Amino acid sequence: MGSELIIIPIIFGAIFGVFYLYFSTRNKERLALIEKGADASIFVKGRTQTAPIWKVLILNLALLLMGIGIGIFLATALYNNTNLGEEVYPATIFLTAGASLFIGFNLTKNLDKE
Repeated sequence: MGSELIIIPIIFGAIFGVFYLYFSTRNKERLALIEKGADASIFVKGRTQTAPIWKVLILNLALLLMGIGIGIFLATALYNNTNLGEEVYPATIFLTAGASLFIGFNLTKNLDKE
């Protein structure tokens, strides 16, 4: 019972540590460049126009939910029509969910090109 109380703060501490190191290092790098007299446009030069994050999230979430639905449908069909046991449910659901996320990744690349 006591181990749950220890693990949760460790996880949150690790997440906080990663973000803290990322932002503090980025800030120090930028300050060093500004002190050397570098142009401020280098901070935005590498960025390209990308699709809005809400479009990417909605696209991937929709495809994930459709993949899970198709996985449940296929698993039920396989379970009822073959001699496979109930182990077919998680395998089919994870397979179709992964395939839908892969399709979403490729569609997101196409959104970024537009």
